[in-house]
Amino acid sequence: MKVKECMNNNVKYVSPTNTICEVSKQMCENHIGTILVCDDNKKVVGIVTDRDIILRSLACDKFNKQTPISEIMTTNIITANSDENINEVMKKMAENQVRRIPILENNKLEGIVSIGDLIQCNNIPDEDMNYTLERICNCEDKKNAE
Repeated sequence: MKVKECMNNNVKYVSPTNTICEVSKQMCENHIGTILVCDDNKKVVGIVTDRDIILRSLACDKFNKQTPISEIMTTNIITANSDENINEVMKKMAENQVRRIPILENNKLEGIVSIGDLIQCNNIPDEDMNYTLERICNCEDKKNAE
């Protein structure tokens, strides 16, 4: 199965120059905990989570109405292509311990696939999903340590 069969095409994104406050409001209005940061050509240049906003701005006393989101976004982004096999994408998620992967076509944003999207996809065997979730949350290493 290809990732395009499970991905979300309705992706919200912001510009690197948007302030932390503007981005937070957009996340709130859209009921999302993650937002992609794209340049003018829809090239993904970063990703920000609600947790990033707390730990990298509030906890660091950054002034949210003036600080651009580019100062706190994660720039080392794992991506996939819409024609990639879903098992390969799940492997990337597991290996990199990420819950969401932007989907690109010709280096431009096409969609995003999240753990929630994968869970709702009926064609993924439970054991594959469980393995991916264990790796993402590092549960397997914790089991082995006990």
